[in-house]
Formats: sequence, structure tokens, C-alpha cells
Amino acid sequence: MRKLPPLPTVSSLELQRYLGTWYEIDRLPLQHEPRDATDVSAFYSLNDDGSLRVQSRCLHHGELEEAIGQAWPVDGNNSRLEVSFPTHGARAAPWGVGDYWVIQLDRSYSTALVGSPDRHSLWLLARQPEMDETTRRHYIAYARQNGFDVDELIHTPHTGHRTA
Repeated sequence: MRKLPPLPTVSSLELQRYLGTWYEIDRLPLQHEPRDATDVSAFYSLNDDGSLRVQSRCLHHGELEEAIGQAWPVDGNNSRLEVSFPTHGARAAPWGVGDYWVIQLDRSYSTALVGSPDRHSLWLLARQPEMDETTRRHYIAYARQNGFDVDELIHTPHTGHRTA
């Protein structure tokens, strides 16, 4: 196994600004998300204990699937989070707790690149279900520079049947 350098994260993440709906533009394959899922979105809200509630939704063969999870910062600047989806529903993650590190984020909090330090998980997220190709290429190039196998990326179709 190759030794990976530490994965850089954004210097600071304002959780209040990160709340709301994010649409998945691209992702690396995941066990708990069907390759042919469409209209993938996540809605982040704040729990009373300061953790984030994560409501993840997609369409799979025309059926709405949903998983509810929880995320919490594990560093002082909030850019490194852990996320957990308890085992329920069709989209339950079998791995328990996973890393959710914000590695790039634009100033307006409208585009985010999120990954795991082992480089097995990667998501390109946006506040809108579509992204211009120049922006998309920029974020994918950054992921490649940081050791992610972007040749395996799945581009998420958004059909207009919003799940958010």
C-alpha cells in the first residue's frame, strides 16, 4: 500500500454557513450508494448538541431512498468531521463512522470538495444540482493532485426530480 501525504483541509469551516442543501455532482463509488442513483442530495441542519444532522436522499429506480445520519467536528477548525449513519433504511452505511473532510470550499459556500484521508471517499458538492464544466474540472484536478483516483468518479445525474 502506498504511503499518502496528509490530506489538506480548508483552514476554517463555518458550520452555520455549511448548513442547508447540497447536491452531489460527482462521487467515488460507495458500497451504500447504488452506482445508478440519481438526484442525490444532502440536507445539513444543526442538532441541539452542536452536531450536524445529515439527511441524505437519492432516487434509485424511481424510488426515493433516504438515510439520516449525524456528523460532528473532530478538529478545532471544523473542517474535519466524522459522520455516522445508523443502520436503517435502504441507504444505511454499513461502515459505522466515516471521515468527512472538507478539502476545498469556495468563499460563497456554494461548491465543496469533501473526501477521506485514505482517499477512498470523495464527493464534489454544490448548492445547485448542476455545475459548469470549468468549475467541475478545477475541483476534480485538485482532487487528483491530492491522490484521489478521479478516473473512478461517478457523475451524478440530476433529472429534475429533486429529492431535497
